[in-house]
Amino acid sequence: MHSRCVCFSFYIRRRCITKNAYCKRQIKKSVFTYNNITMKTISLLVVKLIVWFLLLGSVLSNDYKTFKKLVLPPSVTGPESAAFDRAGEGPYVTVADGRILKWKGPAIGFVDFAYISPNRTKKLCDGTNDLELGPTCGRPVALSFNYKTSDLYITDAFFGLLVVGFNGGLATQLSGGYKYLSGIDVESYTGNVYMTDASLTADSTGKLLKYDPRTQRVTVLMSGLAGAGGPAVSSDRKYVLVPDFVNKKIQRYWLQGPKRGTNEVFMTNFGSPKNIKRAVNDGEFWVAVEKQAQGLRINGSAMVLQTVPLTQFSDTTVGVVQEMNDALYVGSSQTDFVGVYTN
Repeated sequence: MHSRCVCFSFYIRRRCITKNAYCKRQIKKSVFTYNNITMKTISLLVVKLIVWFLLLGSVLSNDYKTFKKLVLPPSVTGPESAAFDRAGEGPYVTVADGRILKWKGPAIGFVDFAYISPNRTKKLCDGTNDLELGPTCGRPVALSFNYKTSDLYITDAFFGLLVVGFNGGLATQLSGGYKYLSGIDVESYTGNVYMTDASLTADSTGKLLKYDPRTQRVTVLMSGLAGAGGPAVSSDRKYVLVPDFVNKKIQRYWLQGPKRGTNEVFMTNFGSPKNIKRAVNDGEFWVAVEKQAQGLRINGSAMVLQTVPLTQFSDTTVGVVQEMNDALYVGSSQTDFVGVYTN
C-alpha cells in the first residue's frame, strides 16, 4: 500500500482509517486482486477434488471381490492368454496341449476352436503338458484379434506367429525361427502385429517386433529386453507399452509424434510385469504382475489407478489380466481354469 494511505489489517478488515481518494483506489485495486487470486485458487481446488472423486468412484465401484472359475476340460492346463472377439464372445484361451479353446457358456463350457500343428492328433496331444511333444502338438502362448477382419493371431513357442480365421480350424504359420514369441497385440486400424521375442534367461536379448501383413515382413523395433511378456498398443495408436520383466520395468516405444522410433522407461519399481492389455477405458491398460499376483490398472501418464489383488493366484503365476463386460479374466500357464473377477 502507498505510504500516503495508512491502513491496518487490510486483508482481515478491508477498511482504512484515511479518507484519502488515492488510498480508496488502492484499496479497491487490492481487494480485486485478492478476490481474483482467491477465486482462481478455489477453482483449482474444485477441479482437483472432482478428479479425485471420479477416480475414487471408479475404484470403489470396481473392486472385483467376487471370484469364479471357468474350468478347462479334464487334464487340460495352461490358459496363459485370453481374448474376446469383436462380438464380445469368449474368452478364447491358449492351452498347453496345442489348442485354442473357446468358452461357450456354463452349460457347454470350453470347446475346440483352433489348433497349431498339422501333425497334431487328439489321441497323442489332448491333455498333454509334455514340452517334448511341442514340435508335434504345438504350444500356443498368446492371442490377439484383428477386430476389422476377425482373424485371430497366435504366438506359439515352437511355430512362431500364426493366424486363423473366424471359423477356426488349423492355423496358418506366418513367420518362424524365433527363440520364444511370448506376447502379441494387433493394432486393428493398420493391421500391424506387435510381438515380443523373449529372452529365455536373465540376459537382455529380448526384442519388440512388428509384423506387417501387407508386406509380410518382420521388423525389429526395440532390443535389450529381459524376460518374457506381451506388449499393448495405446488406444490412440501413438505408442506401444512393452514389459521388461526381469528388470521390473515397462518400456514405451513411440509409433507417432516427435519421439517416433525411440523408446523410454515408462514405469519401474512396481513388480514383474508379464502381459499388458488395453483396458475398456481409452488410454488405460491392465498389467498382469506375475510374482505379486496383482492386476494394475494404469494410464498413459504412468499413474496406477487401481490395484486388484488376485489372491486365488497367490500360489501360482499370473499370465494375463483381460477386461471385458465389467469383469477381469485372469489366465495362468499353471492352472486348469480361467479366473473371473467381478463386482
